[in-house]
Amino acid sequence: MTLRRSFLVAAGLAAALVAASACASTARVPAPPTSAAPTSSPDGSPSVPATGWWRPAEGASTLASGLAAPWSVVPLSEGGALISQRDDGTILELTPDGALRPAGVIADVVSGGESGLHGLAVLQTAGTRWLYAYHGAADDNRVIRMPLDGAAGALGLGPSEALLTGIPRASTHDGGRIAFGPDGFLYVATGDAQHGDAAQDPDSLAGKILRLTVEGDAAPGNPQGTAMWSLGHRNVQGLAWTSDGTMWASEFGQNTWDELNRIEPGGNYGWPVVEGFAERAEYIDPVVSWQPREASPSGIAAVGDTVFIAGLRGERLWIVDTAQGERVADPVAALVGEHGRLRDAVAGPDGSLWVLTNNTDGRGAPAASDDLLLRLPLAPDPPAGAVR
Repeated sequence: MTLRRSFLVAAGLAAALVAASACASTARVPAPPTSAAPTSSPDGSPSVPATGWWRPAEGASTLASGLAAPWSVVPLSEGGALISQRDDGTILELTPDGALRPAGVIADVVSGGESGLHGLAVLQTAGTRWLYAYHGAADDNRVIRMPLDGAAGALGLGPSEALLTGIPRASTHDGGRIAFGPDGFLYVATGDAQHGDAAQDPDSLAGKILRLTVEGDAAPGNPQGTAMWSLGHRNVQGLAWTSDGTMWASEFGQNTWDELNRIEPGGNYGWPVVEGFAERAEYIDPVVSWQPREASPSGIAAVGDTVFIAGLRGERLWIVDTAQGERVADPVAALVGEHGRLRDAVAGPDGSLWVLTNNTDGRGAPAASDDLLLRLPLAPDPPAGAVR
């Protein structure tokens, strides 16, 4: 039985986050410490303590500016990052020296409404580094991969191959986040594509979290032997794992409750039958819920035992301290209204937090330099009364 938590707006931390002061043309992008990479591993894995609670500290800086409807950012092991732009299908390279350049364009991207180029993930194998992407095509959403060629500062994209097609698409509710889990499998978040009943249909790819092999097949150990890992989702756009291996997902509600969910294999999260806390045995309740005006959550990041949630409509960064079992601390809000809409949050390679703004997607009020990739230093800060 999950622990019910109400949302709590606490703007005190927001004052501690100063405005970005370094421009992308002069900033250097931190790289993680050098280490021997395993034969198959997600690229750019952050170097952070295994446990602990974290808060943004002073000294925020801008790693990149002038982005157009950015959706996903992936740090790279040699420094720098890749950034997806939803509407034009461009993959941008942020070089280790802080410059922006196009690495390539995914030709089959068909944008419209909320669909387009979405999530990215990078995997290093023994002989090839692969870029995985989720994008809208003419009639569906799909997962593809392509070789990531070249050296830092001159990265390029090889020919793409489709790994999973036929994910329903619509003008809204397209999901789109992808991430490699601690088990090495690829997790894919899909939306209900405006057909709520599909989220409860185990044979539909809509309204699900999927778990795939690196080649795009259903991963071994999935609950029903298919690609489905969990069901009953409206529109998941954030995936992350805390230090204890727990999987978390952010989910857009309809009119009443947005959610942060603790994901269990085979779990049913209730949409469209329920939204928010239902306390019905057949559905898993969220750990935290918010009204949409306070959240509309997209990308999430986990650093130690802390989950950071990027809010679009809410224009803030939610911070949730988690722990083993059912216990979580009440969520705290930071960056409230400071940078507009926030699309993605990722653990930076040096223990910082990277946050991607999203004011140029047609729903925001962009400033002259938007959109931005921000770097927020983190400091340890256990919640009041925490026992570790």
